Amino acid sequence: MRTLVMKFGGSTLARAEGLTQLVGIVLYERERWDRLMLVVSALEGVTDQLIDAAHLAQFGQQRGYRRIVSNLRQRHLSLAESLPLDQTERSILQTNIDTLLSDLLAMCESLSNAAQKQAATDLFDAIIGVGERLTARIVAALLRHSDLRSVALDTTDLIITDNVRANARPDMEATRERMENQLLPMLERGILPVLTGFIGGTTTGKPTTLGRGGSDYTAAILGVCANATEIWIWTHVNGVMSADPHEVKDARVIHQLSIIEATEMAFFGTRVLHPRMLLLMRGQNISLRVRNLFAPQQPGTLVHNSTPELKDGLQAVTSIGAIALKTNSGGSLANITTLVDSVFFDTIGTQVEVTITTQSPSHTLVCFVVPIAAGHEAIHTLNSALEDHLQGLSEWQVEPVTIVTVIGAQDAISLAGCVQIMDALANIPILAIDYSPARCGISMVINVRDTELALKRLHKHISK
Repeated sequence: MRTLVMKFGGSTLARAEGLTQLVGIVLYERERWDRLMLVVSALEGVTDQLIDAAHLAQFGQQRGYRRIVSNLRQRHLSLAESLPLDQTERSILQTNIDTLLSDLLAMCESLSNAAQKQAATDLFDAIIGVGERLTARIVAALLRHSDLRSVALDTTDLIITDNVRANARPDMEATRERMENQLLPMLERGILPVLTGFIGGTTTGKPTTLGRGGSDYTAAILGVCANATEIWIWTHVNGVMSADPHEVKDARVIHQLSIIEATEMAFFGTRVLHPRMLLLMRGQNISLRVRNLFAPQQPGTLVHNSTPELKDGLQAVTSIGAIALKTNSGGSLANITTLVDSVFFDTIGTQVEVTITTQSPSHTLVCFVVPIAAGHEAIHTLNSALEDHLQGLSEWQVEPVTIVTVIGAQDAISLAGCVQIMDALANIPILAIDYSPARCGISMVINVRDTELALKRLHKHISK
């Protein structure tokens, strides 16, 4: 059966206009697919507020977390009030919102009093996943008002994961079994589920979360387990861009990408693609589309598993922040990489996934990519944490850097092409160079102050 999974991001659903667009899209696509599933994120900024509330609760700051819960209530009730619901549906939705936020307040109070670390971990994940549960109920209510049989479903009992705090990994076989028993029968009955992104649960029912940006990951998990035909990510841009449009004004939409190229772009800074989502989809017969909720007539970007036919080969330029450690010696890196991995996990809740290393007998430079999903303050926080941990290892210096990457089709970047890329960066100091093992990208480590200039020059080069 032809199955479509559509994920809607929090930035697109924060206002009534976005929710109205969602309904129109669902009504249209409902007639074109045999089975349809929706995945929703928390409203924009809500997860950050919930994390703040959890941290305030851990420090016993009752006034602080109560203020956040009050603000969340006002925001979600105001959004519900702006929707064209009948009185019965509106009253039910308001009750659901109040119930969820009352539970949230109780969890914050329990976290304040949690004596054991494991109890605190369980409560932390439960707290930061409330945003998706609120959004799912708002969307389901609006769809029911449009005469669709829709229900909000919490994925805590559906997506089975390990018990790693704020960065859980799914058990695909257990999740597939749960879906076959619980979700697929609902689809067969014509029910349209609105599923919470970002959250899962252990086999014993403890709530977990999948890491920042985890709603895209949720869509991929559900799509793979349901043997979906396509997964669509609805966002606020027309697709995957050749560069960040905030940094390069003439960035253009890329209409087609291989999943290998897309994965490279995701790990090295493209914001609308989630690395884990793409890794999970590799080798699957599932197409991914990135589309603009406010311009659904635009085709967006198609990401597929087949070999792309590209005119020029070079597709995009990306940038991402990283932490560089350097020393005036060679030798084993085992101890320092173990230390950095531990600091990453303790500070931003994720382990190191991508590194770039260059070494000689007298010099070593190791760069650790900081994921986009870690947030704007992650670089500064990690840099300070590493400086504290390295006080006894004076030979190591720590500094923030930028990694700029040129990405294209496999083997599109020849030796001559590498020379041309280096020429485009003339007079910009390059601290390290890495050629992707996937053979579709070349990365340069540069100083943060040179980022804007490097991006503009490289984008001009690939646009020739």
